Amino acid sequence: MGEVLSQNEIDDLLAALSKGELDVEEMNDTKAQQVKNYDFARPAKFSKEHLRTLEIIFEHFGRLLSTTLPAYLRKAVQVEVMNSEAVAYSEFSNALANPVILGVVNFSPLKGNIVMELDSNLGFAIVDRMLGGQGKPLDKTREFSEIELTIIERVYNIWIDLLREPWKNVVAIEPRLEKIETNSQFAQIISPSEMIAIITVNIKVGEVEGLMNVCLPFMCLEPVMDKLNTKYWFSTMQEKDDTNYEEAIESIISKAQIPVKAVLGKSSIAVSDFVNLQPGDIIKLDKDVGSELDIFVGNIRKFVALPGSYDDNYAVRLTSIIREE
Repeated sequence: MGEVLSQNEIDDLLAALSKGELDVEEMNDTKAQQVKNYDFARPAKFSKEHLRTLEIIFEHFGRLLSTTLPAYLRKAVQVEVMNSEAVAYSEFSNALANPVILGVVNFSPLKGNIVMELDSNLGFAIVDRMLGGQGKPLDKTREFSEIELTIIERVYNIWIDLLREPWKNVVAIEPRLEKIETNSQFAQIISPSEMIAIITVNIKVGEVEGLMNVCLPFMCLEPVMDKLNTKYWFSTMQEKDDTNYEEAIESIISKAQIPVKAVLGKSSIAVSDFVNLQPGDIIKLDKDVGSELDIFVGNIRKFVALPGSYDDNYAVRLTSIIREE
């Protein structure tokens, strides 16, 4: 309810209006209600918070990708999430060029599929690197051969397995690559008018740079849309136990393969003597026959041992451990 005016206030107000001291339009505080247009062809199914949560998920995916791919490509890999947006699927499919690399991924237990589109320029560079090349793209774009598609399929399977961990706070998924298409006309997995979220990821392999677009249909994410918000995301993140984290690191390190070598001794000879060495020649070392040998783990002197044999093989028996910082 508005403020009630006294009779004196009403008289003063009417007097001011009659003298022109007040303007009726200035006294009118009623503002026109803003009407927002709603596009029924492109309903707003993804909010900004949904898109931001998807960015967080794929930022985690990018970190896993940048640490896993170098083991296969033997080159530095940088992954960065560029942006996210909600569009109709027809806009995404119409923007695709040919040839294109489209990985159709089953997002079980969620219904439907997602699409991971990779820049063909980056795809050729990855194939070249996997086959032992320098990882350079082609000067002229062409269709992918069957062998190249098989290699790309293996790389896609590596990427898809990495999706499990970033999504575990939302839903435990079991993603599976169904097929790879190189023609955009055969990638109509959903209705053209269906709304999708597109996450654009920039991937840099050595000096070659390209984009990967991840297409997430609304119908696929609809059962978990309530969980795609930052409040739920951070509330379900469990605090990591430092003890369990250390045990996991120790378990991984314990499986690492490291070289171990026993040094019988050292000697210095002239280059001319080295060139003229023949089978049967004797090189005098700086240790006696009964002396203990230095055992190196990698390049670090770690043990002392005595030479011997075991099952017709040369062996050493450790006698002491060298404990140094």
